[in-house]
Amino acid sequence: MSDRYEGTVPRAARALLVGVLATALSGAQALADETCNSPYITNLIKGQEDYVHVWTLGVEGLGDGSDKLVTIDVNPVSAGYGKVVNSVSVGSRGEAHHMGFTDDRRYLWAGGLDDNRIYVFDVGTDPAQPRLVRTITDLGSRTGYLGPHTFYALPGRMLIGMLSNTHDKGGVTGLALYSNRGQFIARYAMPTTKIRGVQGDGYGYDVAVNPARNVLLTSSFAGWDHYMRSLGELVGDAEAMKHFGNTMVVWNLKTMQPRQVLNVPGAPLEIRWALAPQQNWAVTVAALTAQIWLLRPDGRGQWQAQDVGAVGDPAKAPLPVDISLSADARSLWINTFADGMTRHFDLSDPAHPQQTYALHTGAQVNMVSQSWDGKRLYVTSSLLSHWDKGGAGNEQFLKGYRWDGQQLTEAFVVDFTKEQLGRPHHMKFSARASQRVAIQRAGL
Repeated sequence: MSDRYEGTVPRAARALLVGVLATALSGAQALADETCNSPYITNLIKGQEDYVHVWTLGVEGLGDGSDKLVTIDVNPVSAGYGKVVNSVSVGSRGEAHHMGFTDDRRYLWAGGLDDNRIYVFDVGTDPAQPRLVRTITDLGSRTGYLGPHTFYALPGRMLIGMLSNTHDKGGVTGLALYSNRGQFIARYAMPTTKIRGVQGDGYGYDVAVNPARNVLLTSSFAGWDHYMRSLGELVGDAEAMKHFGNTMVVWNLKTMQPRQVLNVPGAPLEIRWALAPQQNWAVTVAALTAQIWLLRPDGRGQWQAQDVGAVGDPAKAPLPVDISLSADARSLWINTFADGMTRHFDLSDPAHPQQTYALHTGAQVNMVSQSWDGKRLYVTSSLLSHWDKGGAGNEQFLKGYRWDGQQLTEAFVVDFTKEQLGRPHHMKFSARASQRVAIQRAGL
């Protein structure tokens, strides 16, 4: 595994600065094919993706019962279209949740919320046949944090957003920085003091970077003591419901110091940046209030969080859980877990999002990812093992859709229960080497 920047933490900081300045000075538009990816990731897939990798929670008594990386063939011209082509088990259950590419796109880092193991898969050598090549086990001992959530590529590094801590398993947590080789570099605590008049709550969730603006944004959720309880029990505990994240933090990317804390009530989750040169804003959705929030600087350069609209009927607690922003930042897909809806919003004016389409895509739906060209959409079903629905509502699937700008048409379904695989959660795309070379030669 490559690590382009060796040495001490100060050298790591200089490496980050080089990347930031290079992007800012060139004026280049830094994007990735799934817009939740880090803008530092190379080998963009702007054409047809060949595979979707699905990080999947193990279920006792279903197959080997372990968490696993499942690979689905999603190229319509392939004989195996819509079928499972590979499954790599990690041999245990740790509440598999999110994963992320290294900056060279050769490796996927994946983790679970119930432990501190990090699994590194080689997906670059043969994306149809990923291999588990490393297991990192020192995260808890190095940081005191628990539950790695977001894996975000920096130049030669992986920044990890955490959800909990090993002390009391509450929501106060931080960030961890590793080299691409799996060597621990540094930890950064989420702020718990007032910054510019707003109290930090110490909670974490997602991580997202705008290199040209030297800004890192983080959002907030809850700790192990919340997400590992059953949802019904948690909602019935009035005191516990008071302890969810209600803030976002604006960090100086070069120094990794928090600059502002913003009030964003109701557990703001996924963060998506509009990264074109003329754009300078990000969007998130708060799970508990079902509100869309716009984050952008005011005329004085101070960041502001603005509530700009609702997702469905907030009174019915639809529980928005994932979002996907188009490459041009003009459209936004939002999945709501409780009502099983996938909604499309027009973001031509980000301060006034307009819902233009909605489809019931399952009894429960969680993650949503769209292709670079916006013509294909993928949806998975599982949120958390203790939050998923029971009985007939416990559907576990990956669904592929075609999008013509007006409506979604189902292309295929993989039933993860029938396939004895488990509960599908996070997705990442990959392509055969010949596809990536063709894209690069075409200058796309």
